[in-house]
Amino acid sequence: MKTIITIAALVFAINTLSAQKVKEAEVPKAVTESFAKNFPGTKAKEWEKENDVYEAEFDLKKVETSVTFSADGKLMETETEIATSALPKAVTDYVTKNYPGHKLSEASKIVDAAGTITYEAEVKKGKEEMDLLFDANGTFIKTEVEAKDTKDKD
Repeated sequence: MKTIITIAALVFAINTLSAQKVKEAEVPKAVTESFAKNFPGTKAKEWEKENDVYEAEFDLKKVETSVTFSADGKLMETETEIATSALPKAVTDYVTKNYPGHKLSEASKIVDAAGTITYEAEVKKGKEEMDLLFDANGTFIKTEVEAKDTKDKD
């Protein structure tokens, strides 16, 4: 189980760090059709590609969401922004204990194709910023430090 979560987190990290923006016209038809089927009536704000993995960013019922698809249109992962207060207590306890003085600034719930849940908690202190990944029970998995030029400018 931990291996699956670690692999999913690694795939996500690799996609995040080296993904390239692409126009929707460059996205394979199988991917855009799968997106339309899974999220009817929703329009992607942005598409990114890393190797044969495509990521769509969009708002779903006013909630920032992103999904990844394989080139053949298979839904791989859905990441939904959540309130930091919605994180499991074990996550907030871990952050308080291990990152004193850091602010818990953003949180996401990640669900892979098998239904495995992972939580991402973004912590900041001054210019220092990192993402902490946790399993569904709030057990720490790993830390990801994002390069400044890949971070969203929202």
